[in-house]
Amino acid sequence: MKTVNQTTRPPRRPKAVILTSATTARPYNTHSLEEMADIVWADAETLAAALPGAEVLFVWDFFSTALRDAWEHADSLRWVHVAAAGVDTLLFDGLRESEVVITNARGAFDQPIAEFVLASILAHDKLLHESKDLQREHVWRHREVRRTAGRRALVVGTGGIGRATGRLLAAVGLKVLGAGRTARDDDPDFGRIVATGDLLEHAGWADHLVLIAPLTDQTRGMLNAEVLAAMSPSAHLVNVGRGPLVDEPALIGALRSGQIAAASLDVFSEEPLPAGHPFWEMPNVHISAHMSGDVVGWRDTLADQFEANLRAWTSGGGLSNIVDKDLGYARRA
Repeated sequence: MKTVNQTTRPPRRPKAVILTSATTARPYNTHSLEEMADIVWADAETLAAALPGAEVLFVWDFFSTALRDAWEHADSLRWVHVAAAGVDTLLFDGLRESEVVITNARGAFDQPIAEFVLASILAHDKLLHESKDLQREHVWRHREVRRTAGRRALVVGTGGIGRATGRLLAAVGLKVLGAGRTARDDDPDFGRIVATGDLLEHAGWADHLVLIAPLTDQTRGMLNAEVLAAMSPSAHLVNVGRGPLVDEPALIGALRSGQIAAASLDVFSEEPLPAGHPFWEMPNVHISAHMSGDVVGWRDTLADQFEANLRAWTSGGGLSNIVDKDLGYARRA
């Protein structure tokens, strides 16, 4: 397959394929996109037939792995944009090793996910889940709640979402430490960042351990039995990154034994979470359906991002949010 790394204007009106699904509404700005490119709609079954001659692929169905199966038909592809911050489903060997440029939705979810993390921490500290359970049982039980200001949060993942989260948690008085690929002591947002490779050493410091790291070969299973054993028995895990960041069987054991106190989980290794999964019945696990960034209007924001990038590309400008395919995420500007 011949591919060209071109982040500026193509020589003619480009063909752009939008990968969607039967259960996903199309982007609201279809008319604007059609003014700039010849749009072809495809789903997982029709992608292979749609790809020949296409220079652009917009992965609107952002959990789809259809491109891997249809890759041999991508004979003219220059640029793939995914409507998500995580690109782990796209980084198969063929695409990673090609000259095709990948861009993502960096920035769209920063503040919404930061707010969700803060809400999860407050709900844990203020016993809101327990209060709702008691209300359901018509039980009046006075309890004492925890002060959130002054407690400690270790934010694992120092990209845009992690930084927005760190700033918001610090603003309400938490002591915040970042964990990223490279340690530093002079970070403008966190102050201090420790290396994720040293997570075992720092996990015991945290009252709240927040996972926001991208899923890569280096981060898969990073929260394993050894790290869980190093955490405080009163610690609370929040995962809004990717499910496979966590060794889920080890987490189930740690929660059942009291090795850690609780977990607020928005992402899982298998989604939707199967009906018989142990997490459903665990009182110290709080489940949400991979929705931490999905505020009202979020799909419109994602459509706007692609439109802006397509407009820049077809008018001779460069692309925004280019993913480093070796690292697995878009570098901070």
